[in-house]
Formats: sequence, C-alpha cells, structure tokens
Amino acid sequence: MIPIKKHCFYFFLLVSFVLMIINDAGGQVKSKEKTTFQISAPWRAEYDVRSDVAIVYGINEGTVPFEERVKGWKEKGYNVHFMTGIAWGTYQDYFLGRFDGKTHWDESQIQRNGDTIGHGKLIPYIVPTAPFISYMQALVKRVVDAGITNIYLEEPEFWARGGYEESFKREWLKYYGFPWMPQHESPEATYLSSKLKYQLYYVALKEVFQYAKTYGESIGKQVKCFVPTHSLLNYSVWSIISPEASLASLPGMDGYIAQVWTGTAREPTYFNGVKKERVFENAFLEYGSMLSMTAPTGRQMYFLTDPIEDRTNTWDDYKRNYQATFTAQLMYPSVDHYEVMPWPNRIYLGKFKVEGSDTRQPISPAYATQMQVMVNSLNEMPLSNTKLNGTKGIGVLLSNSMMFQRFPTHKGYEDPQLSNFYGMALPLLKRGVPVETVHMENLSFPGTLKDIKVLIMSYANMKPLSPDVHAQLSVWVKKGGVLVYYGRDDDPFQEVKEWWNSNGNNYKAPSIHLFEQMGIKPEANKNNYTVGKGKLFVIRQDPKELVLQSNADDAFLQLIKDAYQQAAKGARFETKNNFILQRGPYLIASVMDESVSTKPLHLKGSFIDLFDPALPVLTGKLVAPGEQAYLYDLNKVKKRQEPGVLAAASRVYNEKVNAKSYSFITKSPSKTRNVMRILLSSKPKEIIVTDSHHQTNTNFKSSWDAATNTCLLQFENSSDGVGIEIRW
Repeated sequence: MIPIKKHCFYFFLLVSFVLMIINDAGGQVKSKEKTTFQISAPWRAEYDVRSDVAIVYGINEGTVPFEERVKGWKEKGYNVHFMTGIAWGTYQDYFLGRFDGKTHWDESQIQRNGDTIGHGKLIPYIVPTAPFISYMQALVKRVVDAGITNIYLEEPEFWARGGYEESFKREWLKYYGFPWMPQHESPEATYLSSKLKYQLYYVALKEVFQYAKTYGESIGKQVKCFVPTHSLLNYSVWSIISPEASLASLPGMDGYIAQVWTGTAREPTYFNGVKKERVFENAFLEYGSMLSMTAPTGRQMYFLTDPIEDRTNTWDDYKRNYQATFTAQLMYPSVDHYEVMPWPNRIYLGKFKVEGSDTRQPISPAYATQMQVMVNSLNEMPLSNTKLNGTKGIGVLLSNSMMFQRFPTHKGYEDPQLSNFYGMALPLLKRGVPVETVHMENLSFPGTLKDIKVLIMSYANMKPLSPDVHAQLSVWVKKGGVLVYYGRDDDPFQEVKEWWNSNGNNYKAPSIHLFEQMGIKPEANKNNYTVGKGKLFVIRQDPKELVLQSNADDAFLQLIKDAYQQAAKGARFETKNNFILQRGPYLIASVMDESVSTKPLHLKGSFIDLFDPALPVLTGKLVAPGEQAYLYDLNKVKKRQEPGVLAAASRVYNEKVNAKSYSFITKSPSKTRNVMRILLSSKPKEIIVTDSHHQTNTNFKSSWDAATNTCLLQFENSSDGVGIEIRW
C-alpha cells in the first residue's frame, strides 16, 4: 500500500502533468515567444531544449516531410515558426524545373573564374529574380496553410565576388539601363554592382513579405515576417552584400534575429598593430550594430548565440567563446528575446575534439549542464533600463555602403579586416568605453542621435547614399552635437559616379558637401570648428592608421576625451578594463586584455556562478583579463521567504507552494545531467523525485547551504518531465 503522503504527491504529479500538457497545448507557456531555437530535424527527446518556440527549418530538409515535422514539435507543446534561407537552400525543385517547367541554374551566383558560389554544386547562392520570388511566395503559402504565421527568411546574401552570372547581367541592364560592367575593372563598376545586389534582395524580401501578409489576411491569419541576418560588420568583413539596415523601415518587416556567434565574432581584428581574435569585443560591437538598426524603428530583435559553430574546433574552444559571446549579448539590456541556439541536434548529438586529443567526443556532461543553465536563464532574463558602467554617449557612424567597397580592391587601397571601422571603435572599447554604433540609414528617426554626445565617422570605408544624411548631421551638430571626422578622402571609391559628383553636383569627395552644409571649409592647419552650438573636428588621417600600428591611437583618445568633455559639459571621461551590468538578479561582467590595466575585477557579494555547472555559491568572484563572469546575485532576490528555483539546467513548470512544501515539474533534454539551486524558507526534511511514470527516483544528490537558504539538487534530466516535491 502507498503511504498517504506519497499517494497525495502522485496525485499532484498526475494533475501537474495534465496541467502542463494543457498549458503547452494552448495556455501561458505556448503564448510566450521570448526564447527560440531553429531546427530542421524532427523532435527528439535528446535535444528537447524547452524554449518557447521551435523554428522548423526548410520545406525540403531531410527525409521527414515538412508538415510531419511541424506536427511533431507542436505535439510537444512548442509554438512552431518557420525559417528558410532566401539566398540559398535545398531548392532543387526550382533549379531542376519542377516548379515552373524551366531550369534556373543560370541564376546561381558565379564568381569571375566561372565557379559557382554555394554549399556544394546543388545548393548554390541565388540571384533573386522574379521567378525565384514567385517560388518563395509559393513556399510561404504552403507554410501558412500548415498553420504557421511567423516566417523567417534568413541571410539575404549576395557575395561580393559574385555578379558574373547571366541573370545578374540581365538585372543590371533592367536596373541601370546600360550594359553590365565587370566589377573588377573599376571602382565604379564595383560600387554599382554592390548597389544592385543590395537592391535585388531588398525587393525580394519586400515582395515575399507583402505576399505573406496579404495571403494571411485573405484566410484570416496575421502573419509576421522576420529576417535572421549577420551583422553589417560581419557582412562587410566577409565581403557579402545584404539589405541590412534598410529593412528596418520596410513595410511588412516585423523584426530580426541578430546572427552573432563564435563563427562571426572570432574574425580577427587589428588593434595596437596586432591581428588576432578578440571575440568578446567583436561580439559586443556586432550585437550593438544589430540593435542600432532597429532601436529607432521599434522592430522586434532576437539575439542569437551558438554553443558551438560551423567551423570544426574543440569543445574547449567552443565553451570559451560561447561564454564571451553570451556575455556580450546580455550587455544590451533593452533586448530580452533570444534564439538560444541553432541546430540543437548538432550540439547534443554531434562529436568534436577536445584539446590535447584527436578523438572526436560527444558533448561532455559538464558542458551540457552549463549550457542548459545559461539557456534556461534566458527564459527569465528581464528587460532593464540599467546601463553599462563607463562613459556613455560616444557613437561611431555606420552605413550599408560599408559592404559596397570591400571586394575587389582598386588602385592599391586596402582596408585590412575592416580596420577603418575598428580604428574608430576598438581604441575606445578596449579602454572600457561602451561605444555605440549609429546607422546612417536611421538618422531621419528622432531617437537615433538622442543620447549621442560625440559621433565619430569616416568616408574611408563607406559613402553616403543620400545628401539627406548631411542635412540631418548638420542639424544635430548645430544643436550642440560634436562630430569627429577622420579621413584622407583619397580612397578610389570617392570618385565613383554618385549624387555628390553628378546631376549638378561637383564635389570631389562627399565630405566636402557635409562640411559645406555646416558652413565650414576645412583649412590645412586647423581641425577644430564651431558650428552653431556644436563642434566639428576634421582629422586628415584614415581610421585604419590608428590600429594597424602599435601605439598609434594616443592622439585619437585625447581628442575624443576633449570632445566628450565639451559636449557633455565637463563630464568625466572614464577609462578602465571592464564592463559590468546588473539585470535584475543577473550580474554580467567582462574584463578586457590589451587595456589600461592588467588587474582582475573583484566582485564582492553572494552569488551563484552560472558559468560553473556545479552552481556553487560564492562570496566573491575574481574575473581575470580576457575572461567573463555570469552570476546570479542572491542579494537581489526580492522575495526571500518564497521558495523558487533560482538557476537550473532545465525549465520549470507548474510550481506549487504550500506552507510546508514546494513542488514543480522540470523538463530538459533526456540523458543530460540536471543541477538546480533552489531557494527555500527552511532546510528540507524530505525530497521526492519522481519520473513521468510515477516511479520514485532515489538516484539524486542534494546539499544545503545554510548561509543562503538554498538547496542544490542534482539528477538526470528527462524530456518527459521530472516531478520534484520538497518538504520542510
């Protein structure tokens, strides 16, 4: 006979599982869309991540039909969205002529030597022609008919080295009205080629999204459309053309996923004359550039991280860089929506090397547990109006045209690793200044420059797409802003046929038009000009010169310090080697190497270490240069007497608190190890762990920390759910 107490617990467990199924099917859990992951594989218990949304990838992916994959994830309680590439994918039915009776291999992106650009010969990157747009619209219809109303068209990418295919030559003639010009022959041909590539994907997304919205309305559904995309910085350094910031104001565009992860952030940069990986710093700038695209427009933003990456490295390498990128994303407190990982099946079932070994191994139990603690914390990550420590209000101006002059180079002018951008940003970021990025395309929005005191810019690495931006910058400076212009204005793209030297304009460089708007004609021996209530500084030096050589940024730092103190009316310009941010109970920190100090950061308090799979309680944390910390601040717990799970390698459902007990169900990928730090009012007298079949599990560990009133509980996870009851 089952004792009365255990009988009651089993009854509670059964009710809780029923309630969980109801919630998953249509209640509170299902309505949330805060956390997501993308996956082309069908549901499987070993990678049942338990985020709010499963984004099913691709119509023709794998052997399991699309509708069956959708059904499988829905049955497990997920909101289901859809994603596919708009520049590449398994579109053999289109290329082979099964869609409209015509083959479309001539729409593959081709480089100068005739090679196809793509993921193998059968998955080429594509030129988005009218027939391809019709094909994508047909895919969207099938998706909406399957009951999915959130659509993600990822990575609208036209490689800069492409553009030699016949379909592109036809599009060129239609757009420009004169025959195609090989992009390698002149700076103007390169610039025009890039502008067309940019325009083609802008139009493609506009038309597909418009169709999705219209078709959805015709059958009584509200469809939302998103673009998962790399950052402007990454596309520029990788020589890829994409619409980027212009999409933020596109009708029918609901938001982005910022595809920033180890693979993009580890791209080497120059600083102090040294070229190397600077993953945290690069990720910080990438996430910032993505946020600045949408902040003035109100579009939704998801930040992505990946516990591994596309390129083969070791598990140890993945872990280090995952922590760096994860920390960087959390330092933007106005974003609280996340794609927690792409391809969870690759992470949980894949095999990679560990350092010091040539044998491929599956993910270690410790890394899986740590990753799940981090991922599940994102379900609770609050929006916050807190700010990073450090001098605020310094920005670097960006434009989509950064992508237009990366490949090929002309007349011997080089910009190694996008150093004309990083030369303006890294000298500040490395000194602990939380430098922002500002998109030129968003200057017409009132909030874009609202909090910027000093704006740094150059036309060495980009060009203005419209004279309107100069009028907007001029107004801002005259009202009290400080603009710092760096550039020799001698790169070959200054002379491309554009608005500043055509149709009645005859400016040798676009900066001359900018200065004229402010009533300034720069003099050879003067760099400081008063413009209304503001200031203009003109430094005849390309920004890349500040980082390609060692100790070359001293004058730049002094200038920015002086400019800031003028703009901010004497406010202190602070340098340091760290960034710290508090978001609710979460404390996030990063300490940089190559900075003003080699001292570690000493954080004092009572913390749970969320980067440690054992979830230890600490009274202090030392963060060394080049490292990051992610802590749960126990001093920020508001309801100290109310039981609750503070951190866990699983997601918690159906919590129930009584006078002498606390119970819940927790779910996470099967065959992984759970660790939970649970706040209680008293030391537990009894802990009951039960599986979904009502079988008691005695194979668990627990310990009590009297100083913090927290219980550490460890057991094996189950996708089906584990029932926990704690009595005191």
